[in-house]
Amino acid sequence: TENLQQKIFTRAAFEFAYRIPRFKLEAIYNHYAPELMNRFFDALAVQKGLSKILLDFSTASLQVVFGLILLSLYHPIFIMFSVILLILIAAIFQFTGKRGLETSLKESKYKYQIAHWLEELARTNFSFKLAGKTSLPINRTNEMLENYLGAREGHFNVLKQQFILLVMFKVIVAAGLLVLGGVLVMEQELNIGQFVAAELIILYVMSSVEKLIVNLVDLYDVLTALEKIGQVVDLDLEKSDGADIPKEGHQHGMHVQIEDVYFRYPDMENNILNGLQLSIAPGEKLTITGKNGSGKSTLLSILAGLYTPQRGAISYDKLPIGNLNIETLRNDIGACLTEEKLFNGTLAENIGLGRQQINFADIQHAANLMGLSEFVRKQAKGFDTEIDPEGQKLPRSTVQKILLARSISNKPRLLLLEDAFEHIEEKEQRQMIDALTGDDAPWTLISVSNNKYMAQRSTRVAVLENGMVSACAPFDELELNTD
Repeated sequence: TENLQQKIFTRAAFEFAYRIPRFKLEAIYNHYAPELMNRFFDALAVQKGLSKILLDFSTASLQVVFGLILLSLYHPIFIMFSVILLILIAAIFQFTGKRGLETSLKESKYKYQIAHWLEELARTNFSFKLAGKTSLPINRTNEMLENYLGAREGHFNVLKQQFILLVMFKVIVAAGLLVLGGVLVMEQELNIGQFVAAELIILYVMSSVEKLIVNLVDLYDVLTALEKIGQVVDLDLEKSDGADIPKEGHQHGMHVQIEDVYFRYPDMENNILNGLQLSIAPGEKLTITGKNGSGKSTLLSILAGLYTPQRGAISYDKLPIGNLNIETLRNDIGACLTEEKLFNGTLAENIGLGRQQINFADIQHAANLMGLSEFVRKQAKGFDTEIDPEGQKLPRSTVQKILLARSISNKPRLLLLEDAFEHIEEKEQRQMIDALTGDDAPWTLISVSNNKYMAQRSTRVAVLENGMVSACAPFDELELNTD
C-alpha cells in the first residue's frame, strides 16, 4: 500500500502542475484559481482511503460471497436465505448510500469555504489591521462554521443510521438462522454438527458485512475527494496541437491581423469588442489608448491567446491562430500584462520562467535593458536571490522592472505591454521606452498605455471606443488626452 500511496500523491502533483498553466481562462473565469488548488490536499484522503478500500472491501466482499456459497451447500433452503441476506445488504446501501455521499460532499464544500475565507484574511491582513476594531472576521467565520457543523452533523446522522441498521440486520439474520436451523434439525434435514457449522459461517458473514458498512466512511471520503480533485482536473485545457510559425523570412517582428473580432466574457450579455479590425505590420510600434472599459486589456489578452473570440479572425504572419500550436506561438510572444505576478523562486527563474530557449545571457541582457543592473549588483546572491511571492518585499518599481525583463527575455517577435511603466520614475521610463521602441528593437510592439512619450515614440496610435477602433494614425495627427 505504501507504493500505491506514493504513486497517488505523485500522480496528483504532476497532474495539477501540468494542467494549471494550460487551463482555458474561460473555464476558470467563475473560479478563484488559488482557492481551487486547495483540492490537491484531497489526494491525501485518496491515499489513505483507497488502499484500505481495495484491501478491506475486496476481502469482506469475497468473505460474504464464499460464506454464503458454503452455507448453501448444507441445505437448498439456505440458498433462499442467502438471497434474502443479500437483498437486505443491498437495501441498506440503497437506503443510506446516496444520502451519505451527498452529506459528505456538502461537508467538504463548507470545509473549503472556511479554508478560503481564512486565506482571504491572510491575504488582506493589512486591510483588516487598518480597519481597527471589526467583528467581520469572527462573524463570517462563525456563519461558515455553523454551515459546516450542520453538514457534518447531517453526515454523522447518516453514519449513525447505518450503524443502527447494521445492528438490526445482525439481529434479524441471527434470529432467522436460529429459527430456520432449528426447524431443519427438528425435521432431521440437518444434523447438529451442520447446524453449528452454519451458525459459525453466518457469524463470519455478518462480521464481514459489518466491516463493509463500517468502512463506508472511508468510501465516502474517497469518493468526495475524487469529486473535489475532479473540479480541477476536469477543467478544459487549451488545445495542444497545431502548426508552428515558420522561422524562415520572419526574423524581425510579427505581422498581426485582427478582422471583425467580437468578444464577451463568460456570463456577460454585452460584447467587450464589437467588430474590431486592426492590422499591425512587422516591426511596427503601436500604442493603444482609450477610456476605461473600451476593450484595451481584453484585446491584449486575446492577442496573447488567453481568450478565444466568439466571432472574427486573428492571424499571426498570415496564419490563423486556430491552426497554430498555442504554446509554440507564445514562445514568440513576450507579455507584461497587469495580471502577471512574481512567484516564490530566484530572480533568474522569475525572469526566464524556465523556458528552454532562454539562457543566462538572455536573462542578464533583459535585466540590464530594463534597469535592474544596480538591484542585481546589490544582492549578495545576484540572480540567485530568492524572490517572495508577488515580490512582497520589493519596491513596486523593481517588481515592474522584473516583469518587463521577463517579457523581453525570450527575444519575442511580438511584445505586448499593458500599463507597463507604472511606479517607475519618468527618467527611467523614457530610457526603457527608447530601448523598447528603437529601430534596433526586433519585435512588433503593441502597448496599452496613456503615457504620452510612449505614444510619441510609436509608429501609430489606435484609439479604442466601445470595443472598436475609432481612430488610428501617428501621434502628431491625433488629438490625444494623454498624461
